[in-house]
Amino acid sequence: MISLETNFAGLRLKNPLIAASSGLTNSLKKIKEIEEAGVGAIVLKSLFEEQIENHSQKLSFTSDYPEAADYINAYIEMNHMDKYLNLISSAKAECKVPIIASINCYKASRWVDFAKTIQDAGADGIELNLYVLDSREYGDTFLENTYVNILKEIKKVIHIPVVIKMAKNISNLPGLVGKLKSLGGNGVVLFNRFYQLDIDIKTMEIVPGEVFSKPSDFSDTLRWTAITSGRVHNFDIACSTGVHSWEDVVKGILAGAGAVQLCSVLYEQGTGIVPSMLTCIEEWMDQNNYERIEEFKGKLNYANIDNPSLYERVQFMKYFSNYK
Repeated sequence: MISLETNFAGLRLKNPLIAASSGLTNSLKKIKEIEEAGVGAIVLKSLFEEQIENHSQKLSFTSDYPEAADYINAYIEMNHMDKYLNLISSAKAECKVPIIASINCYKASRWVDFAKTIQDAGADGIELNLYVLDSREYGDTFLENTYVNILKEIKKVIHIPVVIKMAKNISNLPGLVGKLKSLGGNGVVLFNRFYQLDIDIKTMEIVPGEVFSKPSDFSDTLRWTAITSGRVHNFDIACSTGVHSWEDVVKGILAGAGAVQLCSVLYEQGTGIVPSMLTCIEEWMDQNNYERIEEFKGKLNYANIDNPSLYERVQFMKYFSNYK
């Protein structure tokens, strides 16, 4: 009998499809709709420290008194936190699938404060939504150290699973993931999707770019999932960015992922795509004589193919020289 059950970050999921953190997971009504569609876990919309502070600053400008500004800031933060904690507790009470909270901060102390509060609210796990762009002129290990230092501090006080959502712009991704594993991280998500921008040549302004990922974005996700899972053994990976079909889910698992996060495809096709994807995955497993996810997980990763350099080749000319 075919089973889609899988393990990710210490959590047992009924299937590998995880609803990623987004506007689709910011209310109990939406969360229930996604759960009913059949996903294996849900990541709540991220709690952003920067968003809270921006809100505080806007309202603080209306007061000439520092004491009033401090009161406003404290009230706003508490209000944001209370709403988020209520969402966690409500989702836990109403849903059977694991509920993973998501936080985005830029001060180390706030990561720890938010994580402790979220753990106390009953979340099954925490996703560190690390959204850091190092644009300095001379590169160093700033970005890598940020990941390491934040995880170190959080693991001192957190006992529930901690998942790190990674950026693409890491100089040595397998090396960093190995460090995160050694520090007690429970898994990583490849990859975080940065805000996309564009330039309007008529108004000469910076404007928002593409909101959703494209199927072509999955190539990088697939490559690095395969390389990382092949080099960092016994560590959970979830694919994200560019996942638009059930075939992508199968490919991600073959590359070594234990789960796959869905976001853009849920916006574009609706939650009805979930049962369809699950049915197709089961049919593919049946056709290929697999009964469990573990039987083909990582079968084509960096460590398990005869020519691992296939994942390292980056030159177009070797493969597309016949195209004119």
